[in-house]
Amino acid sequence: MKKIVFASVLALGSLTAISATTPVVHDGIMDVVLQEEFTEISADELPQAVKDALAADFPNATLDKVSVNENKEYKLEVTIDGTASVLYASEDGEWIQK
Repeated sequence: MKKIVFASVLALGSLTAISATTPVVHDGIMDVVLQEEFTEISADELPQAVKDALAADFPNATLDKVSVNENKEYKLEVTIDGTASVLYASEDGEWIQK
């Protein structure tokens, strides 16, 4: 009888070792997330090329907020037909996909 109890305890003990989760080891490499810094500016400071591109490509757009980063990329927060959208443009009025 002792052998049966011992065998069953041994069997149950080996099953718990199999179902144990392996520890996560951090390898020391850190993921870096770049966040672009945009500074808010007035709509008057927006280059004429960007204003022209906005008027030509999005005639129903209402300009809500304008920001610029150090690379002279402009972030335009606009409302188009009642929907808020964010557009990015270069200094030359070319649209940027982000």
